[in-house]
Amino acid sequence: MGKPAGYWVNKIRTSFKGGSSSSKSLDEGSASGSRKNGSKHSKNLKAEEANKNGEGGGVQAESGRKVMVVVDTTSQTKNALQWALTHCVQDEDNITLLHVTRTPVGQAIDETQRERNSRAHEQVHPLKNFCQLKKPNVKTEIVVVETAEEKGKTIVEESKKQGAGVLVLGQRKRTSKWRVIWKWRAKGGMGGGVVEYCIHNSDCMAIAVRKKSNNGGYLITTKRHKDFWLLA
Repeated sequence: MGKPAGYWVNKIRTSFKGGSSSSKSLDEGSASGSRKNGSKHSKNLKAEEANKNGEGGGVQAESGRKVMVVVDTTSQTKNALQWALTHCVQDEDNITLLHVTRTPVGQAIDETQRERNSRAHEQVHPLKNFCQLKKPNVKTEIVVVETAEEKGKTIVEESKKQGAGVLVLGQRKRTSKWRVIWKWRAKGGMGGGVVEYCIHNSDCMAIAVRKKSNNGGYLITTKRHKDFWLLA
């Protein structure tokens, strides 16, 4: 017999801030319920993440998690970051803004890597200011990685290297044609893009976030849930 719809609503909500498999449920479908119960479950996710990393909830659980958000200059990035600050980040956590850039190839390069990294920092620095405005007590850092490898692989490797407990990525709206192509690629074992690669290969919990509309909440995708609708 399948689980009732309310079970999955409660399950996915608790996973962001702290739900373990045995956590008690939240109010089904209510935006106010999400806000009231978010902090109540914050400690449970840390235990779940510590168990996944084989740490048993030691020092890392006490000092907070590292929440890594993949950033660039798109609106999808800011939406994902805003969701993370509202629904995921706690005062004891740390935020890492990861910006991945491509190594220029095939042409004469006027800039040094150091100059390119400096420019990349400047591009995403407003997002750091945004974090400090919304969460003044939370430490925020920017990490810029220049790579010639696949972006998804680089993100997964860097999240592991940085010890991230949660990985948050912005996601674009899929067109009907793109969804058909993605399903075909997935069936053939070819993967479905950067976000899908990170979700299925990250050692920590990876969450893809897409804003549904101006006031329509967010669509959340994890390894276990696809396009889960969460009211803002």
